[in-house]
Amino acid sequence: MRYRVPHPIPYQGSKRRLADAILSHVPAGQFTRLVEPFAGSAAVTLAAASKGIFRSYVIGDALEPLTRLWQAIIDNPAMVAEQYEGLWLRERASPIHAYYEIRSEFNADRSPAKLLYLLARCVKNAVRFNPAGGFNQSPDKRRTGTRPETMRVELLGAHRVLAHRCEVVHSDFLPLFKAAREGDFFYLDPPYQGTSEGRDQRYISGVSRQQMIEALAVLNEKRIPFVLSYDGSCGKRNYGEPLRDAVARRILLDVGRSSQATLNGRDEVTIESLYVSNLIPAGHMGTTACLNDFAAQGSLFA
Repeated sequence: MRYRVPHPIPYQGSKRRLADAILSHVPAGQFTRLVEPFAGSAAVTLAAASKGIFRSYVIGDALEPLTRLWQAIIDNPAMVAEQYEGLWLRERASPIHAYYEIRSEFNADRSPAKLLYLLARCVKNAVRFNPAGGFNQSPDKRRTGTRPETMRVELLGAHRVLAHRCEVVHSDFLPLFKAAREGDFFYLDPPYQGTSEGRDQRYISGVSRQQMIEALAVLNEKRIPFVLSYDGSCGKRNYGEPLRDAVARRILLDVGRSSQATLNGRDEVTIESLYVSNLIPAGHMGTTACLNDFAAQGSLFA
């Protein structure tokens, strides 16, 4: 069967392209529930649900309007589609002015539909918040965002694969770690080290390297397997220090040329680090892999 994986929430850093590589580390038939505590676009959950890999799913996030958006997509995607279309059409007469107006409204009312509009319309689909917690990303002046008819298809598709099988939780990640139970498999995509510490703190809730190590210790003590996307490199730039082998096994995944570097006239390759729980057998994959190795598998669901 050929069908596409829905992707209603555009999100910079989404693991949509990497989902097949990530899910290749899930031993077949051994786990019943996938937990994704840093949901964002929930790309891995959507891919797994589209393939029926688990019986149930939990998606959590610290950004409360995002979790309400996911709940609305599961419960009433047609309503979300209508609200999104209204916002998209509202912008046609005066695109930039309307964007900033809607952004101000979102910062006041935290409307899930307005968050969806802002994510679809902002620069690079990149979530950015100021120190006071206000969404402060600018509009992308080169494009108009996802068209309403396309967004409706994506929303209905996500509803189809998640309805009656997915629980949405507004929470910091640690309570979900502590609530892990037998049969769970965790996929973790926290903000990378370079965006959580120092001057570049761009997310609503950052995660320090030490916090991540301590949280992974909870999963390892409970013997809950996981795959973690955490650091990597682009060209000569490294994002964060590698975790110790005792925490998890590191695999360097070559995801190809950096589109942003290409736009800036540089020829650079992006490497994503996948940390695979030591509870999962190493299997056929070594310490390096190439995203193209999973292209044939992913084409069935792209």
